[in-house]
Amino acid sequence: MLKAPLLALFLLMLQPGTCYVRPKICVKVGEMVTLHCPHTANYNSDLKVVWTSYSPQEVDLTSMARAEQRHKGVLVHGWSLIILSASAEHHGNYSCSLGNASSHFLVTVSRLCNTSIYNDSCKLTHCCKLNCPEVNMPAINTPNITNNGIMWRKGNRSLPNYDKLTFSAFEEKDAGVYTCTRSYLHHGQIYNMTFTLTVDVQPQPENKPAAIVFPRENEVFLVDLGSNMEIECKAVINELDDLCWIINGNSAVDENTSLPVFVKRKNTNKSDKNALLSLVFKKVSEGDLTQNYTCKLETINQYSTSVTIRLQNVRPSCVPLAVNTVGIAVVMTVTVLLYVKFKIDITLFFRDTLGCHRGVSDGKSYDAFVMCYKSNTDAGLKADDRRWLEIVLEEEFGYRLCLHDRDIQLGKAVANAVLECIEESRTVVLVPTSLDPGLGSGLLSAVHEALVERQTRLIFIKSEATKEMTSGSLPEDLQLLSEAGDCVTWRGRSSSSSFLKRLRFYLPASPKELKIRLLQTSRTELPKTSQV
Repeated sequence: MLKAPLLALFLLMLQPGTCYVRPKICVKVGEMVTLHCPHTANYNSDLKVVWTSYSPQEVDLTSMARAEQRHKGVLVHGWSLIILSASAEHHGNYSCSLGNASSHFLVTVSRLCNTSIYNDSCKLTHCCKLNCPEVNMPAINTPNITNNGIMWRKGNRSLPNYDKLTFSAFEEKDAGVYTCTRSYLHHGQIYNMTFTLTVDVQPQPENKPAAIVFPRENEVFLVDLGSNMEIECKAVINELDDLCWIINGNSAVDENTSLPVFVKRKNTNKSDKNALLSLVFKKVSEGDLTQNYTCKLETINQYSTSVTIRLQNVRPSCVPLAVNTVGIAVVMTVTVLLYVKFKIDITLFFRDTLGCHRGVSDGKSYDAFVMCYKSNTDAGLKADDRRWLEIVLEEEFGYRLCLHDRDIQLGKAVANAVLECIEESRTVVLVPTSLDPGLGSGLLSAVHEALVERQTRLIFIKSEATKEMTSGSLPEDLQLLSEAGDCVTWRGRSSSSSFLKRLRFYLPASPKELKIRLLQTSRTELPKTSQV
C-alpha cells in the first residue's frame, strides 16, 4: 500500500503538463544546500512558485510564515528553497510547482556523501588557480543571506581566504586534497557549504620552450659593499641551448674562480632541461654598482632571450630616509586627528555632495522606526518638537520613517506591531517624552532582545536633563537600551544643527540623493512649509 506522500507524487506524474524530474541531491549533515526550481525563458511571471515537502508528510513550505520556516530550518525565496543546516528531518522528497508544471527533488542527508568531491589538475611550474565549486548555492539577492567568504584548507593547514586559490608556479608538493568552505550569515548564524578538490599534477610536455625563469627584467639586487654576493639565473633549456652572464652587453663572464667576478654552473646536465648559472662576486665594490649584468639564453630554435639586472647599495644615506619617515608620520598623525575631529562632517559631505550612498538591498521597508519612551525629567520632547523632527527627517533629508501613530496597523497587539516595525527597519530611534507612551517593561525587554537578535542599530535621544542624570537614575530596561545604542543629546530647535548632524551620522545613508546647502553654517529655523 502506497503511503500518502508517494501516492501524491504518483498522481502528480499522471497530471497533464507535468514534467517529472527528480534530481538526487546528497548533502552532508549540518551543511547548507539550495534547491533551484528550473524554468524556461517563456514562463508566466504571474504564476507563483509553490514549494512542497513530503517528508514525512505533505507540507506547503511557501505558505509558511518566516518564523515557522526558520524553526523548520528552511528558507523559501522565489525559485529557491534553502535548507540551512541539513539534518535527518530534511531527508526525503521535495517539489516546486508553477501552474500545471512541477519538478521534484530527492534530498539524501548522510555523513557519507561524496557528491561534493571534485577533481582538478595543474601544470608543473605553471600558474594555477583553484576555484571553489559553485553548486547548489543561494541566489545573490536572497534576503537576510550574506556571503561570508571562502575558507581554504589543505589537510590541517589553513590557507589564505581567497575566492580563488592561486599558485604562481605549481610544484609537486602542492598536489593533494584541498577543502573549500563557503560560509553564509543568516540572522547572526553561520551556515557552511563544504567542497573537496583532489588536485593532481599535469605532466609537462616533453619539449619545454626555452625561457629564463629568474631573475626578472630590470630587477634590482641590494648588496653590502665589501661583501660576497651570488645571483642565480634559472632557465628552462633544450639540449643545444646555452646560458651565460654578460657585463655591459659585450663582455662574457668567465668561469675562472680566481677573478673578482666569475660564473659557476650548478647544473651541467642539460638532459633534464633545467639550467642554473650563478654570477659570483668575491667582494662587491663601488665599480660593480655601476655595471649592467645580463643573463642571456642562446637558442638554436628561436631568437635569444636575455634579462638585465643591476646592483644597489643596501645602505643609502640615512638623512633623506629619516626626513621622509618623519614627514610621513606627521602627515598620518595630522590626517588621523582631522578625521577624528571632523569625521561627522566628512561622512555627511561624502553622502550628500558626492552621492556616496550605500546600496539598499537588505529588503527593509524603513530607514528608521521612531518610538517614544517616558522620560523621568521634565525635559522630554513636546509633541510639536517630535513632529518637527519627523518632518525634517522625512521631507528635508528623505528618510523613510515608521511612526507608531501613523504606520502601525490598527487591530494588532502593541508588542507584535512594534516588533514587526523593528523587523522592517534598519535603525530604531528612541525619543524621550514627558507623557507615558504605554511601553511596559516587558515590551522594552522584548525590544532589547529583538535589537540584539537582528543586530539592528539603536539611537537613543537624550535631553539635557536626562544627560546630567546618573546612570542609576533610568529604569533598568531603559538603562540597557541606552547602553546598547548610540546616544544623541537634544538641545532644542533653535540650536539643532549639531544635533541633526550627529543624528544623521548614526542613521543609515538615505537612498534619496539630496542637494544639501553646505555653505549654511547653522540650521536655526525650518522653512515655513515645515513649521508645525
